[in-house]
Amino acid sequence: MSVGKRLFAYALQYKKMMIFALFMLAVSVAAELTGPFIAKKVIDQHILAIESPWYEAAKGDNAVFYQGKWYKRDRYFNQGEKKGKEVRVLQVGRHYYFVAQSVAFDGRRSVRDGFLTIRKGGEAVSYPAKKLSTNELMRFYRPEIYRIVFLLGIYMALLVVATAFQYGQRYYLQMTANRIIQKMRNDVFAHIQRLPIRYFDRLPAGKIVSRATNDTEAIRELYVTVLATFFTSLIYITGIFIALFLLDVRLAAVCLLLLPILVVWMKVYRKYASKYNHIIRSRLSDIHAMINESIQGMTVIQVFGRQKETEREFEEWNTEYFTYQNKLLCLNALLSHNLVGVLRNVAFVALIWHFGGDSLKSGVISMGVLYAFVDYLNRLFQPVTGMVNQLPNLEQALVAANRVFALLDERGDEVYEGEMPRYKGNVVFENVYFGYKEGEYVLKDITFTAKQGETVALVGHTGSGKSSMMNLLFRFYDIQQGRILIDGVDIQTMPKQWLRKHMGIVLQDPFLFTGTIASNVSLHDPTIGRDKVEQALRDIGAEQLLQNLPNGFDEPVIEKGSTLSSGQRQLISFARALAFDPAILVLDEATSNIDTETEAVIQQALDVLKQGRTTFIIAHRLSTIKNADQILVLDRGMIIERGTHDELMEKKGKYYQMYQLQQGEQTVISAG
Repeated sequence: MSVGKRLFAYALQYKKMMIFALFMLAVSVAAELTGPFIAKKVIDQHILAIESPWYEAAKGDNAVFYQGKWYKRDRYFNQGEKKGKEVRVLQVGRHYYFVAQSVAFDGRRSVRDGFLTIRKGGEAVSYPAKKLSTNELMRFYRPEIYRIVFLLGIYMALLVVATAFQYGQRYYLQMTANRIIQKMRNDVFAHIQRLPIRYFDRLPAGKIVSRATNDTEAIRELYVTVLATFFTSLIYITGIFIALFLLDVRLAAVCLLLLPILVVWMKVYRKYASKYNHIIRSRLSDIHAMINESIQGMTVIQVFGRQKETEREFEEWNTEYFTYQNKLLCLNALLSHNLVGVLRNVAFVALIWHFGGDSLKSGVISMGVLYAFVDYLNRLFQPVTGMVNQLPNLEQALVAANRVFALLDERGDEVYEGEMPRYKGNVVFENVYFGYKEGEYVLKDITFTAKQGETVALVGHTGSGKSSMMNLLFRFYDIQQGRILIDGVDIQTMPKQWLRKHMGIVLQDPFLFTGTIASNVSLHDPTIGRDKVEQALRDIGAEQLLQNLPNGFDEPVIEKGSTLSSGQRQLISFARALAFDPAILVLDEATSNIDTETEAVIQQALDVLKQGRTTFIIAHRLSTIKNADQILVLDRGMIIERGTHDELMEKKGKYYQMYQLQQGEQTVISAG
């Protein structure tokens, strides 16, 4: 499905609100575009119509008294009412003259020595004429004044209606747009929760954040401003062309030539703008990723003095972003306002050509029609200009939407309703092979059994595959060969969230969320009440390290828990694992970053945690796993030794060497 269709599908979710907004828009446009027609009527039938034939008449409504006689315009005579002698009131320059007889034809007018002369082609005719004073002229206008005021009142009422409906349509269109973006952002964030860990391994966090924030904001601009402008403009243009055809079919047909010109221009513009916007959005995403990475690693940057190199790298991204922004700016300056100005001038030239010569004087068209045409043409280019000005935003939004939909198209984990009963925790790896890249195995023929309640320790040098085994157990990744069973059931057949429901993990560097200590234990799970949180914290001995905090267990925690010590953060993560009561617990080097005193507390917490559950310990300090029921020694993705601490020490193999090496290091450190 194309980007446009998908954006339209999101909009259809709120189609009732959009239809109502478009109805209000149509009413607003209709009310506003009635104005020139009313102006045309005021000009032709009431202001300039003073030059239409007048006849002698009896005193009465709409009759004008002048030089002892009453006169009335032709249109105000009732049926059967007798008309007297025809007279005319004609304008020459800035003055009006009374001609006491009919006029044979109209043309160029001039006044000299009390005679008004009209010339048309080779013909000329003169009539005795008397100049009207201001008061006399106002007598002839008096029958029109209340009619003009009435029409102007209607015009003002229509403007009020147009303003009210314009407000309504903008409000509902923008509210609909905000709801669409609210739904889209929820969808994006929910989808991010379902994405496999592999996706986050290959895409920096800053780029993902950019798609969820900047790109969705650009799409919001599409719905709020761009589409609102296009909807308004298209309805406005449609209304104007209807009005133009009602006024003059031939000139309206000529004006239709503007439409294919605009379509061709938009295609040319979009060809280049799309290319530039793709690069701009990509560079903006790179910039966000780099800023995010720099903030995360600011300690390393400052300690190793990499500020200048980091600034230089950032400047390269920023310069490229600036370069393409300038290219887009040049494109907009060249093909936006300039084109609209040219089209406007061409349209007015066509208007002058069409209405040129003696068209006005010959009566082919009226001054009111000319005024309405000029008004409508001016109004026509307002929405055109609005659409042209929004094309850059349209392109940015389409590029942003393409990036957002690319994220939404990433295959995520299915969400299953309900949950499976708590399993016992008997874990079996059968001939497991796994590699992050096709054909490059990091785990080879892994086979072992961990029974319920046992503690299994995984040891080995960096890169030996310890963490990869646990990633497979959690199904962060799926194996290429073999099977992993829990209570005899292949985990590949279990929904991932059901599988993980009864698992817990404590990381080497535990992650804490913004909130409080208590909320970081419960993670706002409704099944874990306050009593359970406090009991978990007490059971793992957290009171000793947390009791000095001003607010106790309600102490605020900022991002990552940076105001807490490593030991405090670790204890909170232990309490979290205990509160969720998992059947399988993974401890990923959970004691490697803490001091000896805190380690003693955590060792006691470990004893509490391990009771009744299968525990996997990824250990760096071999002294902490002496009591493990089973120790698996890994080297280059294979299990090369297995057994208890005493058994492995008797073998004097790889484990023995590692243990002796650590003991020697500790002896040196103690002696120092």
